[in-house]
Amino acid sequence: MLVGEVVKKPKVSTSPAGIQHFQFSIDHRSTQFEAGMSRQTFVRIQVVATGDVSQHLTRELTAGCNVKVSGFLNRHESRTGNPLLVLHAQQIEMIN
Repeated sequence: MLVGEVVKKPKVSTSPAGIQHFQFSIDHRSTQFEAGMSRQTFVRIQVVATGDVSQHLTRELTAGCNVKVSGFLNRHESRTGNPLLVLHAQQIEMIN
């Protein structure tokens, strides 16, 4: 689960099987404690929402809105063959 700010409006694509996929990125920032010290953390991660999850809130997502995304991590490859870590959303919740 990650909480973050949507970087830009989701891109929509449809698989050959007719399943809709919404792709967007979120910026997560937080303070974490490690070895008794606090540290600032930041990550920008791509999120993929498929099927029922994709049709619920993803149409309302705009750049700058805050969300809580629950799901699982998976490895994808970019078009150039570079490995990417992607969060596959199983639940998306808007945060005020």
